[in-house]
Amino acid sequence: MSRFIVLVIDGLGIGAQEDADQYGDSNADTLGHVTGVTGVRLPKFEQLGMGNIRPLASIPETDRPLASWGKMREVSPGKDSTTGHWELAGIHLGRPFPTFPNGFPEPVVRAFCEGIGVEKVLCNRPYSGTNVIADYGEEHLKTGYPILYTSADSVFQVACHVDVANVETQYKWCKFARHNVAVGDAEVGRVIARPFEGKPGEFERLSGQRKDFSSIPPEPNLLSLLQDNQIKTYSIGKVIDLFAGNHFTQYRKTKSNAEGLSQLLSLLSAGIDQSFIFANLIDTDQLFGHRQDPDGYASCLEEIDRALPAILGKLTENDVLVITGDHGNDPADDSTDHTREFVPLLVYQKTSEAKDIGVRETFSDVAASVLSYFTIHNKLPGDSFI
Repeated sequence: MSRFIVLVIDGLGIGAQEDADQYGDSNADTLGHVTGVTGVRLPKFEQLGMGNIRPLASIPETDRPLASWGKMREVSPGKDSTTGHWELAGIHLGRPFPTFPNGFPEPVVRAFCEGIGVEKVLCNRPYSGTNVIADYGEEHLKTGYPILYTSADSVFQVACHVDVANVETQYKWCKFARHNVAVGDAEVGRVIARPFEGKPGEFERLSGQRKDFSSIPPEPNLLSLLQDNQIKTYSIGKVIDLFAGNHFTQYRKTKSNAEGLSQLLSLLSAGIDQSFIFANLIDTDQLFGHRQDPDGYASCLEEIDRALPAILGKLTENDVLVITGDHGNDPADDSTDHTREFVPLLVYQKTSEAKDIGVRETFSDVAASVLSYFTIHNKLPGDSFI
């Protein structure tokens, strides 16, 4: 079998990039701070060579790593999931997706309200996703006005209680926003539906029913080229949403890392051949990075570490596994936002000798390597490291 797997641990950075000061992230160091603060031990990541990339407090260097090791620099401007995953797929953005630190302009809000038939929205400014429903949820229940908010990232987020607007209605509203409101100068990377439930003081987000409506990725990209060459493509987790549903043979949505890891093992057990698997594990970012929880972040890495032996055991001699991140999300800094960081890079193949593959100049080296693996002429940025 010939399978190439890219496993993205969401928000896994390994130190500030040279331009991090432009993003307010000059001291960001997700993995460095998590290992330093918690002392987490990750024996399988250690064996693979995570500690060989750079000194880490609780992940020592190993003399005989199982995987090639390095780190990658993001070229595209930004520090969000869409930008990161797109660059992994060979797409370089010329300009960042717009952000709205003061909330969305009045014409944008008016167009959204008129389009979905409401008088107004609540909030309309950057806000924590958990705090925004705690602070505005009761008023939302009383008025029926949707909660609109953003963050330091390029997102247009709509939160509604399922008793006010059911999940399908929320998806319909966000799809309208994606195609009719978040366009032109307001074309954010993602419009996100954020359903929640419960009563005042006990509101809970329904993370498993979150839905992202991404901008349409330009072509050609890694996924379009693979499908043009009869290579099957599989999405696990939120990846399908980041590419607007385009160019995947099959997708498997997940509610947690445990489910994502289970789906990956299931797919690897299915005997698929000539296939590319693009998987995202979101809990590090969504549950712990944004919530400034280093211990939770560490426990999440431990969960992945425990799953790695089973994943490696499913790989044939021809398979390649890449483990990396899409941006940083330092749970030990003074911000709840993503961080502009290098991302770690581990490349495992049973038949290849592990080596130092250095600092890659773009995340798109992953795309170039996938195309090289499947012997497709490289039409994308990046250099092969396999």
